Amino acid sequence: MTHPYIPNAEPGVRAEMLAAVGAASVEDLYADIPEGLRLRRPLDLPEPMASEHELVAHMRSLLARNTDTTEVLGFLGHGCYPHHVPAVCDEVNGRSEFLTAYAGEPYEDHGRFQAIFEYVSMMAELLEMDVVNVPTYDGHQAAGTAIRMAARYTGRSRVLVSGAVSAEKMSKLRDFLSHDIELVVAPVGPGGEFGEVEIDETYAAIYLETPNVYGVVETRGRELADLAHGVGALLVVSADPISLGVLAPPASYGADIACGDIQSLGMHQNYGGGQAGYIATRDEERLVAEFPSRLFGIAPTSVPGEYGFGDVFYDRTSFALREEGKEWVGTAAALWGITAGVYLALMGPEGMREIGETVLARTRYAMDRLAEAGATVLHPGSVHFREFAIEVPSADALLAALRGHGILGGVRLDDRTLLVCVTERHSRDDIDRLAAAVREGLA
Repeated sequence: MTHPYIPNAEPGVRAEMLAAVGAASVEDLYADIPEGLRLRRPLDLPEPMASEHELVAHMRSLLARNTDTTEVLGFLGHGCYPHHVPAVCDEVNGRSEFLTAYAGEPYEDHGRFQAIFEYVSMMAELLEMDVVNVPTYDGHQAAGTAIRMAARYTGRSRVLVSGAVSAEKMSKLRDFLSHDIELVVAPVGPGGEFGEVEIDETYAAIYLETPNVYGVVETRGRELADLAHGVGALLVVSADPISLGVLAPPASYGADIACGDIQSLGMHQNYGGGQAGYIATRDEERLVAEFPSRLFGIAPTSVPGEYGFGDVFYDRTSFALREEGKEWVGTAAALWGITAGVYLALMGPEGMREIGETVLARTRYAMDRLAEAGATVLHPGSVHFREFAIEVPSADALLAALRGHGILGGVRLDDRTLLVCVTERHSRDDIDRLAAAVREGLA
């Protein structure tokens, strides 16, 4: 029957829509969702709240169960990192003209358009790339889209993916790509780096992450770029921008597409939010044409000699092409792009270098101290940025012991492996406190 508030709910219209996409029923649209994730019963919802006050009280009681990572000593990372957020970042992204604006036009939303242009300009400088998109939902989406761009560009459908990628990210990549792109997982080398591989002319790209899931800084970038380019494939590199004050940007060793998450640039750890993805390329028209997301640049106005800020190469997007577009644009995380722009402007080149050096030094200090405390540090001979893995008799037991000391000790990778994250927020005393608690926990 027709639902009064849901468009296209009329049975005849629904049948026409299903026929257009080749589906026999609505259930066919959910065929890829595993049975284990399906709820074969009505939702267990509480009774309706009688007032706004009751609803607010209920939500506060739920939120009070959370432990904020600023309330305890935390070493949690694994994709969402505890970097310092300067007060000006919160001040700017909380302003009403940025916080509430959605998708205005250049003539009515010029300040927001300029702010995003400044962000993409600074990101391009940091990445040594020419073109950077308006942020996507998160780094996972950016990686999937970057791989699709490479597949469209080369006309091929196989991609060699680093084995040192988090299980959660690999799951998202498979969800987004598997119906028409084959992902071949590369082995992980003894130092936690990209292992030895061979590819042929059937591959669209090699996908590399640095630092990878173990925090290891990859050193084979140029070699992998040459390997990819030798068979007409592209090198796609996911890099955390906060590391690029001290680490070489992907473009410097031959990457064709760079991507990643910008959460580290002025965004709090945020209960699953605060993520946004970037994609960057050189200024090659064929490659830029594969961007599905919006690109902002300087644009002429109706007044000769006057310039403003607006969309570039707009006719390649699904906004312009609708269903003929190469990929859906989606909702941009523009507010986080503006926030990251504020962070980059505040830090400048020297600030980015200093924070990178600090994180490198404190990561190595933490590795050494936990090794002294009795943990087995994995890949100790490799350069690590911000994260490293340790092996212990029982990951669950050690995490429980650390919680008893008011410490969130890391992210469990498996029964015996923990991923520990150290940023500029962690002092030597913080790391020493962790090491002492680990020593006690292992004893």
